[in-house]
Formats: sequence, C-alpha cells, structure tokens
Amino acid sequence: MADENKTENTEEKVVTAETEHAVTKEEPAIADTPSEAAANQDPAQGAEGQPRERGGRGGRGGNRDGGRGRGGRDNRRNNRREEEDDGIIEKLVHINRVSKTVKGGKRFGFAALVVVGDGSGRVGFGKGKAREVPEAIQKASAAARKKMIRVPLKEGRTLHHDGNGRFGAGKVTVRTAPPGTGIIAGGPMRAVFESLGVADVVTKSVGTSNPYNMIRATFAALTDQTSPKSVAQRRGKKVADLLGRGGASEAEAEADAAAVVE
Repeated sequence: MADENKTENTEEKVVTAETEHAVTKEEPAIADTPSEAAANQDPAQGAEGQPRERGGRGGRGGNRDGGRGRGGRDNRRNNRREEEDDGIIEKLVHINRVSKTVKGGKRFGFAALVVVGDGSGRVGFGKGKAREVPEAIQKASAAARKKMIRVPLKEGRTLHHDGNGRFGAGKVTVRTAPPGTGIIAGGPMRAVFESLGVADVVTKSVGTSNPYNMIRATFAALTDQTSPKSVAQRRGKKVADLLGRGGASEAEAEADAAAVVE
C-alpha cells in the first residue's frame, strides 16, 4: 500500500509540473521597462500616446521670450531713432558718480547734466539721476527738452546785445561779436551756445567752475536777451526809429530794420 501511495504522489507532481509549464508558455509577455517603453515610443506622441503639441515656451514654434517676441524691443529702437533724427542737438556736459555705503557694500549712482538745442534759437538744459549712465543721460535729455527757451539771435549767428547772468557764486558775461570771432567760451557755456546755434560770441565766467551754476547763470543771461522788434512792439514804435538813434542815417536804419528777423 505504501508503494502505491508513493507512485500516485509522484504522478501527481509530474502532472502539476507539466501544467504549470504549459500555463507559463501561454502567459502574455511581460511589459517593457519604462526606459525601453520611452525609447520605443513615437517622438510625435506624448506620455499617454496623444500627439504632442508644438510651440509653447521651449517648442520650435514658440518664442524664447515667453510669448513677448521682439516687437517691443524693435519699437523702442525705432522710437530712439526718431528722437535722434528730430533735429535736436544733445550735448553731455557733466557726469557725477556718487556712492552709498550699505550693509552689503557700496551702491553707485550717476547724475548727468545735458544741454539740448535745435541750432536755431532754442536751447534747454536738464539733469537726471539713475543707477546706470545711459538711463541718467536719457532722463536728463527728456527734462531738457521740456524746458527749452527761445533766444532771439542777430542775423542768426550772434546775440543782439551784451548781458550778464548770475546764479549762486557764478557770474557770467556774454557779449555780441562780429563775424569770424567764433565761440569764445568755456566747456559748459560752449555747449550751450553750440546747441543754441550761435557762431560768434565772447563770454567770461567768474566766481565758480561748477558746471551746474555756470549753466544756470548762462541761461539767466540768455533769458534777459531782447530783440529790437520786441522792444519796438512794447513801446509802440517802429524798428527803424530804435535803430536810427545811434547816429545812423534813416536809410541805414530802415535797411537794418528790414534785416532784423526777430
């Protein structure tokens, strides 16, 4: 009896082994690993088998600037070119660098003094402060354009009469000059007359070399400039009557009056 039981158990084990082997062959193949699946996947499809969208921030159809594009940058450049081509002369007179000591080190700032003019009797000055030099110059130029004044010129080349200006400790003297004299003036004052369009003038500055005070004193002298035409209108007379008081003949006075533009 024992031998028969052993034989039956042995046959059952053999049958079980064969059945398991058959089942193993019929089981589906094991899925690939994630890395192999990603390698075999179509690059045009996403992680879930859906078509991948082109564009966006990193796509070939998207903008590198996150959708802003380069239109704004181009517009700024075009505006800058228009400002430079509008006939205004800009001259940088002075740049001052200042520093502020803070916990992490030093913070530097810049102050710019700019003179602008159209070369035909209009001139202005302005100052600007910023952390960078170009931004400070831009602010100073914008401020100068807003405060331009008109100065009457004789024959379009010199002043009508002498004048004095003062601001703080600075004193300046401006004098009319004959043709061929040129601009005899210091650095800050020269920038003013070149932007104004004056070709012949003699100036003198006394008391200070501060460019801010020199510029303000020069503008004080230019503000007091008057033309024979404006004086004649204010007094209710003709320009020839004013020009003839210097001993000139009536014909010469009338010729000079006709030559006066402003």
